Amino acid sequence: MPPKKFSKILLAGLAPDGGLAMPEAYPRISAAQMEELRGLGYRELAFEIISRFVDDIPAADLRDIIARTYTPELFRSEEIAPLRTLEPGLHILGLSNGPTLAFKDIAMQLLGNLFEYALAKTGEDLNILGATSGDTGPSAEYAMRGKHGVRVFMLSPQGKMSHFQTAQMFSLQDPNIFNIAIRGVFDDCQDIVKAVSNDYTFKQKYRIGTVNSINWARILAQIVYYFKGYFAATRSNTEQVSFAVPSGNFGNICAGHVARMMGLPIRRLILATNENEVLAEFFRTGCYRPRVAAETLQTSSPSMDISKASNFERFIFDLTGRDTAKVKELWRAVDKGAAFDLAGTPLWEKVKDFGFVSGTSNHAARIATIRKIHEQYGVLVDPHTADGLKAGLEHREADVQLICLETALPVKFSESIIEAIGHEPARPAGYENLESLPQRYVVMNADTDAVKAFIAEQA
Repeated sequence: MPPKKFSKILLAGLAPDGGLAMPEAYPRISAAQMEELRGLGYRELAFEIISRFVDDIPAADLRDIIARTYTPELFRSEEIAPLRTLEPGLHILGLSNGPTLAFKDIAMQLLGNLFEYALAKTGEDLNILGATSGDTGPSAEYAMRGKHGVRVFMLSPQGKMSHFQTAQMFSLQDPNIFNIAIRGVFDDCQDIVKAVSNDYTFKQKYRIGTVNSINWARILAQIVYYFKGYFAATRSNTEQVSFAVPSGNFGNICAGHVARMMGLPIRRLILATNENEVLAEFFRTGCYRPRVAAETLQTSSPSMDISKASNFERFIFDLTGRDTAKVKELWRAVDKGAAFDLAGTPLWEKVKDFGFVSGTSNHAARIATIRKIHEQYGVLVDPHTADGLKAGLEHREADVQLICLETALPVKFSESIIEAIGHEPARPAGYENLESLPQRYVVMNADTDAVKAFIAEQA
């Protein structure tokens, strides 16, 4: 597509042909600029990073949006993303202090305010269609509830999220929030979102937008905390760090990839998956083989029960030297249910230049990791963060700071925590009776036309 302004990309989500939006180039951060960024608080740092990509929101307005988003009242910390040191050289970056207790709040709260700002300028409405495997849905709905001009239609796999995650979404009674439980797995939900977004006539008529990490603004907001984590863990900009990142849809670690391309001294991006190891398999073998729904396993780190990673296209785009024809060729095979294998090709040789390594986990390993971290450091982590710690520790290098990204608070996954340490995790104030609240949702088959009809009826 021809280049578009940031706000157009924000509201559209996907390109007209179903492709993902990418900036024409990544802004590079010089050594002198890194020194200036090091001393900034989270809000100021966010403005400095985000403003490099936003070309149509006046600086004063963008500062105001960011200041209203990242408040200590909303994120229970002035730091927004505080770094917790377990031992010298080993840290957890706290990203789950927002209203839904998951890292996705950091991007989603910003998106909510950006959407409202952009829509106020145009006077239009937006129907947001999203898919969630557990955390995107609550984060999106809490960010968009009550927002003027915005409706949210969120698809989730029926019965495959934790009870806490499900209750967070389904208990919302706001009239602009619509929960649709799909009989299937997350990939079925994601396929419907893509199919609707690819119907250009329907998308235009009903003003369909996206909040999944296929929306570039989600990735953009997440770049900031990589810089925040780096500055908190190091004393000098000559140091390198490695980040361990639990990853299902490749969005979180994609933000780290962009930060590295911008010049942040990241030595390794350690990608961690659960038993659904499609991404880990690629970085181990060079073969990308998305699984069909029947092959996608239901695990105790359910937010990563994903076998077709939307944002992976963004990395492959950079890997190919931004060769759109090559990306289209590879994804033509993927869209037909096939795999592609780069092993033995010049592209596979280039993968190592981007700093990626990978690891996998399973139920026994994540329970053991939760127990070990709790016993050794007195810190309780959720199952996804445990997957990240397991892979991170396997790839840990001497004299390189290792930062593991926290993905959610343990309370969202009580069954696994009880199995690991023998008792319920602490529950933050305000969440005491969440699961007993009345729930509002509809159940549907994995049928794109049925979802379209439901959107048309409500819109």
